[in-house]
Amino acid sequence: MSRSRRLVQAAVGGVVALSCTVPTAPAQAAPQADEPVGTVRLVTEKRVTVDYPWAGASGFQYRPGTTSVTTVDYPDAVPPAHAGPDDLASGTDVVNTRDGQTVTQRHRSTGVTATVTIPSGHAYRAAAGWSVLTMDGTGALHVLRTAEETLTVDTPVTGFPAGARPVLYRTGGSVGRLAVVYVLDGKTSVGLVDLADGAFRTYVTSDEATPQLAFNDRWLVADWKAIRVDAGPGTEPTALTRTDAQPEAVVGDQLLLGNPAFVQGGTEAALTARSLVTGASSTVLTSSFGGIDPTLDGGALATAGRSSLDWNIHRITLTGSGGLTTTKVARVPAAATGVQGLAVAGGELFLQGATPGASLRYSGFQLDADGRPTGAQTPRSPALSGTTCLPGDAACPQLEALGDGRVGYLWTNSAGQESVLNVGLDTSTILSERTDGDSGGRLAGGTGRYVLYNGSSGKQRLVDFPRAATGGETILTRDRTAAAVWGQTLWTPGSTQGSVSGRNLKTGTTTTLATGASCTPTDIQAVNTWLYWTCGGTAGVYDRATDRKITVPADHGPARLADGFLLRENRTTHELLLTDFHTGTATTRTLVKLPAADQNTGGSNGRWAVDRFGGHIAYLNGTYGEVSIVAAGVPTSPLAQMEAQVYSPSVIGRSMPWSPVWQLNKPSTWTLTLTKASGTVVSTLTGASTGAAVRPAWDGTTDTGAGAGSGPFTWRLTAHPRDGRGPDLTLSGTMTLG
Repeated sequence: MSRSRRLVQAAVGGVVALSCTVPTAPAQAAPQADEPVGTVRLVTEKRVTVDYPWAGASGFQYRPGTTSVTTVDYPDAVPPAHAGPDDLASGTDVVNTRDGQTVTQRHRSTGVTATVTIPSGHAYRAAAGWSVLTMDGTGALHVLRTAEETLTVDTPVTGFPAGARPVLYRTGGSVGRLAVVYVLDGKTSVGLVDLADGAFRTYVTSDEATPQLAFNDRWLVADWKAIRVDAGPGTEPTALTRTDAQPEAVVGDQLLLGNPAFVQGGTEAALTARSLVTGASSTVLTSSFGGIDPTLDGGALATAGRSSLDWNIHRITLTGSGGLTTTKVARVPAAATGVQGLAVAGGELFLQGATPGASLRYSGFQLDADGRPTGAQTPRSPALSGTTCLPGDAACPQLEALGDGRVGYLWTNSAGQESVLNVGLDTSTILSERTDGDSGGRLAGGTGRYVLYNGSSGKQRLVDFPRAATGGETILTRDRTAAAVWGQTLWTPGSTQGSVSGRNLKTGTTTTLATGASCTPTDIQAVNTWLYWTCGGTAGVYDRATDRKITVPADHGPARLADGFLLRENRTTHELLLTDFHTGTATTRTLVKLPAADQNTGGSNGRWAVDRFGGHIAYLNGTYGEVSIVAAGVPTSPLAQMEAQVYSPSVIGRSMPWSPVWQLNKPSTWTLTLTKASGTVVSTLTGASTGAAVRPAWDGTTDTGAGAGSGPFTWRLTAHPRDGRGPDLTLSGTMTLG
């Protein structure tokens, strides 16, 4: 599949910022209607490997991928009583910075500094704590350290085999030793330099050209052989059982193993520990890979998490009993990804983009009653394949947030044939309904369980995705006209000029209204009691609650109806225009000036969206991956039921609960009580709506956990509007168990 157009194609100024949710107004402030109340950034879920330029006792530095270095301080770091080049143990908190032949050393906790001057003819090789390792022109190694603040003391390394060629220098969990891998007579060996006196000792002769190794002040592990650092001369290392994982660090007597060469499908790499004393194994961190390194104080750092949305650096330290403990010490920010489509409904912003990597996904951001982001990015669909876009369509795929926690959108196969898809309640389910080979179509709207599709064939289809469905069902096919669906009513042009008919999709009854239109409408939209119509050059809104006919502007095209207002984009000036008509008189103001980039040349409003179930507006702000939210400032309608799916099950339980759905017109918190015929309340459930839909689940037990039994029950739902506008909504009815 290919995409003909993308909403956002490049980072502005080449800058890729990393935060995922950034409120831009204080939580307690009442934002002005035209000021953004928050910004979210869509980020990839792909986890990035980090490296550690330095990791010590008071903190560490890390670098995700190719981005800049971030420094993290441990809040509980305790400076040593003494720190200086003559106190090697305090080197666990020393940062070495080299500039040519000068190495500047700074103890982070105490601020003590020292400077090591590398002699002429010496080449820098490595540094650990207060010690610097160099090699002179003859191939001999030296340990350099500062004395009396400025004097560089040179300690030649003794015991290094004559004729040996060093090939690798490695620091580990120690400031008293440094590892050197060397080749002699065609064989590779590993040894440690004692940085206190320069003594070198070979511990392991390897069968590999570049043996994996890890060490601390107690142990050296190389080529899957382990030996105590203080073992007597001539002691042979102990062979360890090899695994697909790599030796990453030694903490105390525990060897950390991670980054396996092979991970079976459906499983996650884990960081494990193997006792070098008893051989016992344990899991240290699940879902851990990359970014595993020893620290100078004998601990380790490791990244872990199921995705970049929860990708953290953990500090691994030794407990008093010799075990390991882990602590989250840093959240690794994720990289931004481009927004392919956006929609907002019921207090949730939906963004589509390549978040799992190459695949696409819908992600959600919860908004509070004022439109402010309240949580991090949450996956709201499985990984999805791309689709073919219509020419000039900035929004691809076309999508419609349905107000019940779900999104409907169009998908096109390789033959150009379209299907209406539905996702959003979990990350594994995709519901689909074909359009009988139709193509080049548009979504004309949708709410809750219903999605309206206009095909290029001239046919219009109404697709139903009811509660617990395994797919969609086309319940109505008709000649294409202007149409809108709100709740369980389909609105279409009536038989007389200016009239609009509403058909109840459950009962089949119709209602005809005189809107005052001077023509047969070319577009109809419905939200709550509001009906919008346009004939191209004229437009109006009819209020079914008061029989008011309100004239609204029609000078800029495509408009989007919301609760008490209309939103339009002036594609010449890039202004987003809000027309407030809730009082009966239309007044228009510029809500925001959209960026000139990412313009929409097709028929849909791909770079902005409005919440018909709450009133917030979201738009691309011109920064790669970012969407800003602004409050409409228009009062919402009272809480009302749009549609309901209530039924009487024969059997219910924890695995198959009673799961009715009440589709409301805006978000709420709710209480559901179930009462037996005797009047005894057996269960009380509470929760918050999913979007604007109430979706409880009752497993047939009482509040004490006992079985509620069979027979008739009365249910009573009380919903409280989340925005505090208008009275509570109370609904009641009966259902029968058994």
